[in-house]
Amino acid sequence: MQATARLSEYQDWITITFLLCFGLLVLARVAFPQRFEEFISLLNSGKFIAFKGKENKAFHGFNIILFSVQAIAVSLFIFLGYRYFFETDLHSIVLFIRILTGYTCLILLKAGVEKIIGNIFDIDERIDYYIFQKLSYRNFISIFLLFACLFLVYSMEATGLSLRIIAFTAVLANAFSMLIIYRRNQSVLSVNWFYFILYICALEIAPYIILYKLITI
Repeated sequence: MQATARLSEYQDWITITFLLCFGLLVLARVAFPQRFEEFISLLNSGKFIAFKGKENKAFHGFNIILFSVQAIAVSLFIFLGYRYFFETDLHSIVLFIRILTGYTCLILLKAGVEKIIGNIFDIDERIDYYIFQKLSYRNFISIFLLFACLFLVYSMEATGLSLRIIAFTAVLANAFSMLIIYRRNQSVLSVNWFYFILYICALEIAPYIILYKLITI
């Protein structure tokens, strides 16, 4: 039996993208060793959220580095899924850049709107802590997506089943993390449940529908 090399038109630039992500993870580990150790134990310990969240630094250098990994990892997964389920005339790297730009702008815009809301209602500290929690959990989930994409690109061909399983796992993990965050802020949400429902519809659901529309145009 003779082995056959697996070739792909996007193999070169996607390899560089993976190297960039791992380089950013190494940078986060070297520049912020204590934060990194606490971050990777996020599943079995609330120390990172409890202590680092009190600093009210959602846009700390460590979080920015990991958000860069998140943006690339999520965009890579969307790219792989889009190429599998939809036909497109766009070149691979153009499609990826389009997805990456849309996702990054979406998340930054959401954070900006949340900061403005916090300033208007004089709840800046609560909003900063909320943004920090969301960012931390999604950064953690994005590492799972990064390795899932690595597996799909270099170990096996992406299939509809594998893409759906990975997407379902990521969405489920995100939903579970949001549930944890909302339980931590239950006392505030129970008093303002109507505004909370409006927030969910306007800033947690609608933006992703907009992102989908932007990608599929």
